[in-house]
Amino acid sequence: MSAAQFELLRGITTATITTMLLKQGIRRCWMNGPKPLAPIGQRIVGPAFTLRFVPAREDLATPESWAKPVSTRGAIEEMPQDCIAVADAMGILSAGIFGDILTMRMVKRHVAALVTDGAVRDKAGVLASKLPVWCAGVAAPASVNGLTFVGWQEPIGCGGCAVFPGDIIVCDDDGAVVIPQNLLGFVAEEGAEHERMETWIVEEVERGAKLPGLYPMNEETRARYEVAKKKR
Repeated sequence: MSAAQFELLRGITTATITTMLLKQGIRRCWMNGPKPLAPIGQRIVGPAFTLRFVPAREDLATPESWAKPVSTRGAIEEMPQDCIAVADAMGILSAGIFGDILTMRMVKRHVAALVTDGAVRDKAGVLASKLPVWCAGVAAPASVNGLTFVGWQEPIGCGGCAVFPGDIIVCDDDGAVVIPQNLLGFVAEEGAEHERMETWIVEEVERGAKLPGLYPMNEETRARYEVAKKKR
């Protein structure tokens, strides 16, 4: 992802991104479950660093497992700067996969955000860490009460979406979407134009214009838009 693409995506809503991906035949791109833990007030963009949990197995899902090389602690130390950690927690909401200490370490490693279809714990501490979090809930029990962590940087499912390492994640108040790497250029360029067009449409609606022929545009309206765009 180039710096120019990054800046374009920061100006494109997740709603617009889903529309752009729909034009390419991609319907399952908005993660069902993750919502902002607290209002963020900005759009977060970054490459996916994936984490995978499976159902808890009693001989593996123990507090002692947290000290093993394959652990959430080990995964955090592998996270590159500016990535978005995407955790497949299978939609299980009875155990918090990350708490305040782990999110604080992610902040120190300059991770951009955490997205999961599971829950987090230590909500007050997670909020205090200032790590932007999109999750499906909050739970007091630790991850090993309901899940076994098995690895990172492999394909996962999160909120009904397939997420591959390096896919681009965009998060805002509407949730989190995943952009396949090969569609990044299309989404960035076409999405930016879509945002410009809808801004103009909103201005027309504010002036009292009727929706038929405006949204979606007919040929006459599109011609007026093209003239207005050249004047901006």
